[in-house]
Amino acid sequence: MSTTPQAQPGIEYPFPDRPAPGTTLCIAPGVHWVRMALPFALDHINLWVLEEDDGLVVVDTGYGLDETKAAWEGVLAGFGKPVTRVIVTHCHPDHLGLAQWLAERDGAPVLMTQGEYLAAHALWNQLPGFCTPDMVAQFRTHGLDEARLEALSRRGNAYRKGIPALPGRYQRLYDGDLIQIGGDDWRVMVGYGHAPEHAALYCAAQNLLISGDMLLPRISTNVSVFAATPEDDPLARFLYSISTFKQLPAVTLVLPSHGSPFRSIGIRVDELHAHHAARCAELLAACEVPRSAGDLLATLFPRALDTHQVMFAMGEAIAHLNHLEHKREVCRVVGSDGVVRFVKSN
Repeated sequence: MSTTPQAQPGIEYPFPDRPAPGTTLCIAPGVHWVRMALPFALDHINLWVLEEDDGLVVVDTGYGLDETKAAWEGVLAGFGKPVTRVIVTHCHPDHLGLAQWLAERDGAPVLMTQGEYLAAHALWNQLPGFCTPDMVAQFRTHGLDEARLEALSRRGNAYRKGIPALPGRYQRLYDGDLIQIGGDDWRVMVGYGHAPEHAALYCAAQNLLISGDMLLPRISTNVSVFAATPEDDPLARFLYSISTFKQLPAVTLVLPSHGSPFRSIGIRVDELHAHHAARCAELLAACEVPRSAGDLLATLFPRALDTHQVMFAMGEAIAHLNHLEHKREVCRVVGSDGVVRFVKSN
């Protein structure tokens, strides 16, 4: 993820205060904001508790740490109701991490899309195309230096560290499904590019959108290429997916996974399109001569990156270069050293 330009006038942040860890903030009838810590540079995640007469629906679960479990126990004790459903927007550890623990706690089912469920099992079990050795090989092919490759290899399966256990069964979500919660319908809106089949939830009755990671207020969502699909164009699908949010009313309150709730979806979507267009323009200008994704990391991310950030940065650099290739603005060239480089098309 990278920081986007300063938000344009017109984006409204109606909640200046954020809930402290282990507490909730009611932002709409029956809708509660929970904020949990993360052990990364991106140091928090927003989670959501939707209240019903007989229980609680939890949307996203946090990273699998004992501290997060303890914070959840404090939050749930304040309601005095069981968790009856756990909805997971997508498979990343800060969202899926404690889904199985919360489900087992009260015997609740886990709801998610099939793409996210299967990707989670592929990553957790290090299947071909989703394992650390394949990711390292992909990044080597795209010119990442050996010191950073070695650091990624030593890091191992970081995905499993954030998810102590995976659900062994789930209730499948489809695009357009209506989930009734507390008397209101929440429509599933599946989006692509950040994760295989990311599920956002829209409630027309309350003008609320739980956007997950698809729409964030001040940073851009990471869009990466998996080793399993090396020539994929996830950026095109991401940009298309966020454009579908513009059909929602301007008064819709967006509940993002990072940052604060905000209004003015259209403005934010336009910002993100402009941000990625600028990223692509920078890369295109740099590709007057053949350049690899590794060569171009400093162009996209002119700051020091830790190993966790390098993983996302390389995936994002490849995604933008693949996007330019799909648009026929650059050509892919494989050198005698086996490194993939991109050069501006004639």
